[in-house]
Amino acid sequence: MLTGVFINGLAIVMGSLTGVLLRNISEEMKETVTKGIGLGVIALGIQMTISTQSFTLIMISLSIGALIGEALKIETYMNKFGLFLQKHFSKSESSFAEGFVTASLIFVIGSLGIVGAIQSGATGNHETLYTKAVMDGFTAVMLTASFGYGVLFSSIPVVLYQGSIAILANFLVQLIPANFMDELMNEISAIGGLMILGIGLNLLQLTKLRVSNFLPGIIILILLLSLKFVM
Repeated sequence: MLTGVFINGLAIVMGSLTGVLLRNISEEMKETVTKGIGLGVIALGIQMTISTQSFTLIMISLSIGALIGEALKIETYMNKFGLFLQKHFSKSESSFAEGFVTASLIFVIGSLGIVGAIQSGATGNHETLYTKAVMDGFTAVMLTASFGYGVLFSSIPVVLYQGSIAILANFLVQLIPANFMDELMNEISAIGGLMILGIGLNLLQLTKLRVSNFLPGIIILILLLSLKFVM
């Protein structure tokens, strides 16, 4: 049930270790690579967002989620956790926390991880997560070359997040109507696309969005869609 999840986490670790070997490339090259990833992330975010069938619902969920996220200071605590890891594992890495948070968001948010984890948990089919592992591993190489060891530790939230979904899916997916599941996955992909778009803008240094604080919006969206389905 968790094979695909662990392969995904391992790919991030291996990609990060490979990226360490590229740390000596020039700052100009690192900047170009990082901004190239930013452009790709923006394109992915736009592609995911335009799939929505209810943009109004997405905006409501994102706004309420932002209020909750700011109140809970999710971004602040994620940065503190990254700094805690930096203190214990990489005292010389000034960008450790930024790398951890940025990589965690890129690897966690998105339809591939959610759909793949559900497939793994419900059917034992890991192909989607294997595809995501290849993408994440390559991205980890580039991010580690730019941000350092913090990217390696992003494998922890990825395994915990996708593993939790797979375990829950194993027990719950058979209770959810197929038509509702399709709509749910589509809208989760769309709201995740907006967050991915924010990450891309941050990577290009055009904005300093606290993207982590938007994460509760996914839960709000699920609740609103469930209410809509019941009514």
